[in-house]
Amino acid sequence: MGRLTWPLRPLPDGRGELWRRDLRGLAELPAARAGLRDHLSSVGFPRDDDPATDRMILAFDELASNALRHGVSPVVATVVAGSGGWLLDVSDRDPDTMPAPAVGRDPAQGGLGLYLVARLSVAHGWYVDDGCKHVWACLPTTFEECAATAS
Repeated sequence: MGRLTWPLRPLPDGRGELWRRDLRGLAELPAARAGLRDHLSSVGFPRDDDPATDRMILAFDELASNALRHGVSPVVATVVAGSGGWLLDVSDRDPDTMPAPAVGRDPAQGGLGLYLVARLSVAHGWYVDDGCKHVWACLPTTFEECAATAS
């Protein structure tokens, strides 16, 4: 796996907030994942066995856990409906530390979440706004788009 840089770029425009969650600790992640899955189901995405929903939950978990482990609370996760996909934005109060994918680490030691999110997304980046670092990814909402990002 080659060196991946997490690009500094603004969040693309979306059509409005779909879901938002304030997170104070890692112990809140299971309930947040369940809440996001429930919300996606309530707006018409299958609850079970849907590749797009599963990818969204996985990307949320990776970015939120990174922010909780390496950022400064509070952490805020927002999902916005975009054209052809979801925009996932996770912010924390550490504007001075950029997202840094693990390099030269044994995969068994973790640290590969940013690589994973980059593979799942059609675009990704980060930016600083009003004292907050925002790490984001654009994820497709259809199976065909998911299959295209996996190849």
